[in-house]
Amino acid sequence: MAPPNDPKQSESGSGSGGGFFASIASSLSNFGTAMTRSVNGLVPYEGLEVVNPEGGTEDAEEEASKGRWKQEDRDSYWKMMQNYVGSDVTSMVTLPVLIFEPMSMLQKMAELMEYSHLLDLADECEDPYMRLVYGASFFISVYYAFQRTWKPFNPILGETYELTNHGDLNFIAEQVSHHPPISAGHAENEHFTYDITSKVKTKFLGNSIEIYPLGRTRVMLKRDGVILDLVPPPTKVSNLIFGRTWIDSPGEMVVTNMTTGDKAVLYFQPCGWFGAGRYEVDGYVYNAAEEPQILMTGKWNGSMSYQPCDMEGEPRAGTEMKEVWRVAEAPKNDKFQYTHFAHKINSFDTAPKKLLVSDSRLRPDRYALEHGDISKAAYEKSSLEERQRAEKRNREVKGHQFTPRWFDQTDEIHPTPWGDLEVYQYNGKYSEHRAAIDSSGSIEETDIRSMEFNPWQFQNLAAE
Repeated sequence: MAPPNDPKQSESGSGSGGGFFASIASSLSNFGTAMTRSVNGLVPYEGLEVVNPEGGTEDAEEEASKGRWKQEDRDSYWKMMQNYVGSDVTSMVTLPVLIFEPMSMLQKMAELMEYSHLLDLADECEDPYMRLVYGASFFISVYYAFQRTWKPFNPILGETYELTNHGDLNFIAEQVSHHPPISAGHAENEHFTYDITSKVKTKFLGNSIEIYPLGRTRVMLKRDGVILDLVPPPTKVSNLIFGRTWIDSPGEMVVTNMTTGDKAVLYFQPCGWFGAGRYEVDGYVYNAAEEPQILMTGKWNGSMSYQPCDMEGEPRAGTEMKEVWRVAEAPKNDKFQYTHFAHKINSFDTAPKKLLVSDSRLRPDRYALEHGDISKAAYEKSSLEERQRAEKRNREVKGHQFTPRWFDQTDEIHPTPWGDLEVYQYNGKYSEHRAAIDSSGSIEETDIRSMEFNPWQFQNLAAE
């Protein structure tokens, strides 16, 4: 459904910034698609495009040389990856460590909690439409972390991640399946519960990859039992091999109040050749009758604002645009473009007491990469993957089935725009585990750095 006075076409508005009234940018975006230059003839590879998302006008040859790969590595990797064009490469390809960041996908899931105070505000809010403003802003806030072009490590089956030092929030994530790769996460405080089952699906296109968020995300606001459901847009990572790697998520995000039928529909504008439209998000909060109530506008890497609107989607007289969320200040020139919260996520210093031995922080490949030892990181990554394969063989020989510890697989199959998803449900055992530790009064200290990463549930044949 196209919203009234589609913000991608509107020419009216105020000077308050954001993307809502960016008709000029929209025109540039359309014009920019025709200006995209191919590197055909520059290098002997067909169908590859190199775009500078920051709006520079360097020619294709100069832009193509700005990737993170050395020429010899790029050529050999391209020859290998040609075999996978058009395929889902989520878990079928061994990737070089140099494109990774020292964080696993489970930690990336925990990064979504940086602005969880927005869900607290949604729970405290009595206005049903402002609840969606807060809820939608929370879901938009996570995209700032997603703009990093480094790849997180794929979690090992049974791997976990704990976050217990972000206000009164407890978060637990677990890798519950390896083939297909599925992660499950649960967060909770006095205001809300947050549950996600994620099974990423990809399509490799040569110099880019499309990522489809085949998952289910639900937030339950505790005061009234309101449930919010998220359907995010897909993401595209461009210039994987040639040129500057960058990320875009064009399309619609829909956040639905499943209790009332109200919803927020927000459009992520695609990036044009001159950078036009990049980061911009505009849309509306609608009531159950699909009538606009509040307009929202901003940039997912900066801030979001809102303003009450009339039935035509125009700002109401006597109202003003108000900011609801702004990205926190980040460290300058950080090697991996980490925020202060991302460093907190990764730190042993903020790990909870009696950390689970399956926690991502303990991964030896992650730790080696964090300290700049790429050779050791590559060795440890390969070793973990081989041990995972050995454990799988051992399970099959003994007729055992892997069973997640903190999540249970349900009978529910959740449909998404990109395929069906097996849903995992938090079983409450981690809350009991953490409560027992917190109430034990034990002052026993363990040197976390001396702990061995151990997600294994069965005997490891590779170690015999």
